[in-house]
Amino acid sequence: MTLSNSPVQPHPDPIWAPLRVDVVGVPLAVIDYDRTLDWIEAMVAERRRGYVCACNTHTVSASHEDPELRAALLSSYALNVPDGMPLVWALNALGNSLPDRVYGPELMARAFARARSNGHRVYLYGGRDHDALLQLGINLRTRFPGVNVVGGYAPPFRPLSTEERSAIIDEINESEADVVWVGIGVPKQEKWMAAMRPHLEAPVLVGVGAAFDFHAGLVPQAPPLLQGAGLEWAYRLAHEPRRLWRRYLRYNPRFVHAFARQLAAHRAARRRP
Repeated sequence: MTLSNSPVQPHPDPIWAPLRVDVVGVPLAVIDYDRTLDWIEAMVAERRRGYVCACNTHTVSASHEDPELRAALLSSYALNVPDGMPLVWALNALGNSLPDRVYGPELMARAFARARSNGHRVYLYGGRDHDALLQLGINLRTRFPGVNVVGGYAPPFRPLSTEERSAIIDEINESEADVVWVGIGVPKQEKWMAAMRPHLEAPVLVGVGAAFDFHAGLVPQAPPLLQGAGLEWAYRLAHEPRRLWRRYLRYNPRFVHAFARQLAAHRAARRRP
């Protein structure tokens, strides 16, 4: 794994090892939307296997108390992209020059726009229930005419039985999907991708969390101004306080404290002769 504080540079091979910078113990790719999409396309073209984790401060902080989540993020299969603006600011404070994040819902939209021309077969795994997943499929087909959605499954809110797990592996493999989009939330989706990666023939799995709810029209997205200011969490908290208040109260301060220590150490190291 290559860790660097260098800015994004063009690369002739889309399946290169993207520069990764350690942010509070998690290697984040120094990457933008186009290069992430190029990586997905190249992985599909060469039938290589990997998965994309759209990381925010919750993901990074929770990984320090959840060994299974941490193992998923540190796997050689994982490409961890900065989904939250605070992670972009952190990467840039460490010497990089990312202009924007790789926001899961936007990455999904751009990938589906490309899928109309590149012909990717896509499978949807997640959603609140079957009806929500059905609405998601309708919305995506309406917004991106011609996109090839080859299947979908809304898992129950409990661990799958051995039989259910085997059945979904068979279903996804039989669909001949190129990309499996996973929307079951952090940390379930990262753990699911890590556990299922050896069993699924689809080259790329992408965990995008709340993107399923947004694209299905079930939850409103924060206005662009709040997103750019790194205040999407406050908007979501205002709309779903009972579900999200513990997450933000617990993990946001932990990330700020941990990164402040890392940044202080980084600056001290640069001052040394």
